[in-house]
Amino acid sequence: MSQTAHREHAHENEGRSVLVVDDEDAFRDRLVRALAERGFEAVGVPSVEEAIRRAQLETPECAVVDLRMPRASGLHAVRKLHELDPTTRVVVLTGYGSIATALDAVRSGAVHYLTKPADIDEIVAAFDHDGSPADEPPPTSVPSLERVEWEHIDRVLVSCGGNITQAAALLGLHRRSLQRKLGKRPSP
Repeated sequence: MSQTAHREHAHENEGRSVLVVDDEDAFRDRLVRALAERGFEAVGVPSVEEAIRRAQLETPECAVVDLRMPRASGLHAVRKLHELDPTTRVVVLTGYGSIATALDAVRSGAVHYLTKPADIDEIVAAFDHDGSPADEPPPTSVPSLERVEWEHIDRVLVSCGGNITQAAALLGLHRRSLQRKLGKRPSP
């Protein structure tokens, strides 16, 4: 993007507050800098708990929330941010996307869901996403069996609140087997 285009976008977003919630320091810092370059008042926090504390003091206009966080799920942050201020435009980012988690994120109050690595322009555009299906391109292929399995596992894991032992029992798997499957990213 050219310097002129950056300045135009910075003017459009000037003063809009953004809370970036991600436990990966380098990624979070890069995203905060990129958002600031586009005119946002961006602040980053490393945990869901800190995001909630910060939002209770002053709710952000926008938020970028990583789904997989150490102690509490990013979905918890989405729900709390939405409870505190339903007008906060929350975009969920994750490296392990699935249809089930995307639906949970939107039901919890997110306006959009993107998989990492997401381009900064995609994230900024997602803040203004209205959630209508017309914005999404129709699927062009059938997902692989591995992908369907991953989405099923993810759906069960989400329904268990992230409890791997409980999800493994429901899926009829040993806990370690489930952990190995979770460590592998599905093919697109």
